[in-house]
Amino acid sequence: GLGFYMPMRYSELPRYYKETSAMPNVIMLQVAPMDSHGYFNFGPSASHLSACIEKAQVVIVEVNANMPRCLGGFGTDVHISQVDMIVEGSNPPLIEVPSAEISQVDMAVAELIVEEISDGACIQLGIGGMPNAVGSFIAKSHLKDLGVHTEVYVDAFVEMTEAGKINGKRKNINKGRQTYSFAMGTKKLYDFLDNNPECMSAPVDYTNDIRMIAALDNFISINNAVDIDLFGQVNSESSGTRHISGAGGQLDFVLGAYLANNGKSFICCSSTMKAKDGTLKSRILPTLHEGSIVTATRANVHYLVTEYGKANLKGLSTWEKCEAIIGLAHPDFRDELILKAEEMKIWRKSNKIRP
Repeated sequence: GLGFYMPMRYSELPRYYKETSAMPNVIMLQVAPMDSHGYFNFGPSASHLSACIEKAQVVIVEVNANMPRCLGGFGTDVHISQVDMIVEGSNPPLIEVPSAEISQVDMAVAELIVEEISDGACIQLGIGGMPNAVGSFIAKSHLKDLGVHTEVYVDAFVEMTEAGKINGKRKNINKGRQTYSFAMGTKKLYDFLDNNPECMSAPVDYTNDIRMIAALDNFISINNAVDIDLFGQVNSESSGTRHISGAGGQLDFVLGAYLANNGKSFICCSSTMKAKDGTLKSRILPTLHEGSIVTATRANVHYLVTEYGKANLKGLSTWEKCEAIIGLAHPDFRDELILKAEEMKIWRKSNKIRP
């Protein structure tokens, strides 16, 4: 059958399913084996499943003995009294999503971000090689007493925990718990989450609630981008009109982290990418390609980081922001970007990096 993308913030899904009249009558989901109290656990994806079950007329669970039992506080289980049918099958292993190999560019960006993190910070990592690289860099750093509150739980968090960097002792909410909505990674990650009381699975409208994120002191949000333009608009969803990803929770964490006491939000990307024909293309553009989706608006971006540096874009004028962004571009593209900025009248003759 055909699948259709619904553009909305991921955190809105539970409310959408609770309030929409278009909710399917039947839900079928994979669960861990029933415990002694009659509960089936959702495994590494609490996400929006409780909301779906609340509205569905028929609930079918498929038991998978390989599903880890992911503990939480709420929204992580369904009781047998709410289940209409139980399916038992071959217990396939969970799909593994290994982290991408970390490049020199990833490490350069990671080092720049880790310099901004202090002991006791609460960490969120987005999906992708660069946020994972930050986690690996933290695992080898001198940081301590870190906490976790994130949408997606990835292998980098396991690496940081095993290195003794994460204990959550300074979290002012859910102290000592690593809070997440869904997990995606290797078997090592799934084994780590299984029956681990340190890890707290929760629905996405809790983990990604801007008010919750803002209430966590020293919050650090780290997310990827596809490209960014000289106005500071971030596209993390498409290549022009070609769909790549959904909105996810990037905007929630960009807004929430900035609102938190001593919080910082980072958008990171390599300065360039290789096209199919092998040519080098800048990820920093005069304006986003026609049809590109604005995931984080220019008014909301806090820090931007590439391998050439980092810049706090908050509070800068249009021309100051333009100058700071060009300073993070690959040197081969800076002159061209300056010319385009002049055409758009967001460049001043007094700008420092004018050739």
